[in-house]
Amino acid sequence: MLQYDRKEERTGVQEIRDYDPRFDVQCDFVMVYGFHDLKKRVAHWKKHGYVVHLMTGVSWGEYQDYLYGKFDGRDHHDEGQTRPNGTEINHGKDVPYMVPSVSFSHYLAENLKRAVDAGVEAIHLEEPEFWVDAGYSDAFKREWEIYYKEPWQDPQATVEGQYMASKLKQYLYKRTLDRLCAELKEYAMLKYNRFLRFYVPTHSLVNYTQWKIVSPESALVDLPTIDGYIAQIWTGTSRTANVYRGVQKERTFETAFFEYGIMQELVRDSGRKMWYLHDPVEDDPRHTWKDYRYNYYRTVAASLFQPEISTYEVAPWPSRVYTGDRPTEDGKGREPMPEAYRTNLTTVMHTLRDMQTDDTEWLTDTQQVGLLLADSAMYQRVYPVGDPYREESGTVLWSPFYGLSLPLLKQGLCVRPVQLDNVRRYASYLDAYRTLVLSYEFMKPETPDTHNALAQWVRGGGTLVYVGDGSDSFHTIRHWWNREGLNYRTPAEHLFEAMGLERQMPDGIYPVGKGRLAVMNRTPRDIAKDPGLADRYVELFARSMESAGRKFIPCASFRLRRGPYVVTAVMDETPESKPCQMKGAYADLFDENLTVLTDPVLEVGSVGLYFDLSRTDRSRPADVLAISGRMDRIRCGQRSLSFTVTGPAPMQGVARIWTRRPVREVRALCRGESVPVKWSADGQYGTTQICYPSSEKGIKISILF
Repeated sequence: MLQYDRKEERTGVQEIRDYDPRFDVQCDFVMVYGFHDLKKRVAHWKKHGYVVHLMTGVSWGEYQDYLYGKFDGRDHHDEGQTRPNGTEINHGKDVPYMVPSVSFSHYLAENLKRAVDAGVEAIHLEEPEFWVDAGYSDAFKREWEIYYKEPWQDPQATVEGQYMASKLKQYLYKRTLDRLCAELKEYAMLKYNRFLRFYVPTHSLVNYTQWKIVSPESALVDLPTIDGYIAQIWTGTSRTANVYRGVQKERTFETAFFEYGIMQELVRDSGRKMWYLHDPVEDDPRHTWKDYRYNYYRTVAASLFQPEISTYEVAPWPSRVYTGDRPTEDGKGREPMPEAYRTNLTTVMHTLRDMQTDDTEWLTDTQQVGLLLADSAMYQRVYPVGDPYREESGTVLWSPFYGLSLPLLKQGLCVRPVQLDNVRRYASYLDAYRTLVLSYEFMKPETPDTHNALAQWVRGGGTLVYVGDGSDSFHTIRHWWNREGLNYRTPAEHLFEAMGLERQMPDGIYPVGKGRLAVMNRTPRDIAKDPGLADRYVELFARSMESAGRKFIPCASFRLRRGPYVVTAVMDETPESKPCQMKGAYADLFDENLTVLTDPVLEVGSVGLYFDLSRTDRSRPADVLAISGRMDRIRCGQRSLSFTVTGPAPMQGVARIWTRRPVREVRALCRGESVPVKWSADGQYGTTQICYPSSEKGIKISILF
């Protein structure tokens, strides 16, 4: 493990409170949240070595001065997002989700100038969110008439009204972000000759669609003023229940796997920055520490299976993690964060800083498949009264997506959601994939030229598995496939014709140039509910791969190496589910003691993160494998290793080191004063565990060997 400059911004946190050593996790940057005491908080965090950004909500916040007219003399309650019954959708008292009008953008810009004046290096405009249930306020009706040049339609009365309303909602937040980023970048350059960076922390397309929220998502790719994103994925989003083989339950790892997967599509080949978020707790305070820890590891593991991303927001609100309390296991009281979780969490946070490497390799026979997903999935989450899909659309279930994704992931396929909208943005976007899955029963292609690209990809040797029966009511909306001289019943008919096939194809596998099209005429929603249909879907997928000369071997185990680290997961709920064993010696990084294991057994349903001791850097006399703090002033000689480690206080710190020669003494000092330290060697692999009291003032550890 090496020493890294904070300016690399590999890890960060967001925090609404002022600096406090109890939650000083020693990451690289902090996003101070909100405008209160802004200059003081920025100065304090900078004093303690942090690169300082600002984060604020772009759709909600403590904006009462705007709401009540103190900003410009006009009451703006008509701009709150409103349900059909006239009630506002609020994030808290007097904190409505806003319709992003031009005047609201102007208000936010004036506030953000204060952050630029305070010296922040970047601004994060988080969660541009417009609820699907909204669309009834006067402000939104005005925007409708301006955008569509026709009278407002009730979004929930027809599928067309719903689609049009959601498309407008996405446009409004895209417009707001573009205006804000451009204006503030110019302000910073003119006033301070300083380049200001802008990032958008946003939930994934998977989560926003499931939760029935519209957001810009891939439309952000079209805005050159945006420098990157934070993938806001955590236990709270990923534990949302879904249906697999008729069973509805939480599947945190699997859902997080899809969420992180789609978010990397926002930056693929773009040069923009992406941080993956993890949350050691979550917004819901009713769970126990055991529950939080269990699910936290699942989100971390899921994110690490996306090796294209190696930078992380390691906690939102570290103050609520390190100083908060949660219900006891018996439900009779509350307790602070367990010391073991505190120590291991901090270790994992610092391990994440070391994930940047080109040396990655699947250790299992894992094959990649792309599942196409479009922004338009957000547009059709509510069906009108009387529609057969309405019952499920009244919940947060999103069975069509999980009907296509979960059966393949459970069989050991690396399922990557692929942004359909990017097909027309990037000429070679699909080249990384040999097999793609597509359905238009829960989303629609926005342009016909998407099909030209898909047909060309198939003719070049790709395998496309299409699932759908044309029953989705949104096929009837006014759109390109049934306008301007075109008369296709569904966009799938246009796709098949673009491949040189009939408009309607029976179930089967059909040659198309050097590639092939596999067709299953069933709705993906039913595949999620019916185990028999799930089996037929997997069988069709397997036959399509075999027709392309690729062997499909079901496997429930995933193992990926990233440099010296190995991330693991073993699927449950599948016939292939069984424990598996890794050969060799590993330090368990999800264990507070960093225990060294020989030939560890991976249990069904487990996830893991390990340091492979065979990958230890043996070119030096010693190496730090893992540690619960930030190291600097590292000195390594033939007979000694010393470094200073800084972390939250009070906390029990732990390190696992490797030395070529046996350790004979370990000392620890804090500002010249001796502090208690314990150490024990494993005696077999040359590693030593060191336990020390963590301190924000720094502990100097000296190891003699």
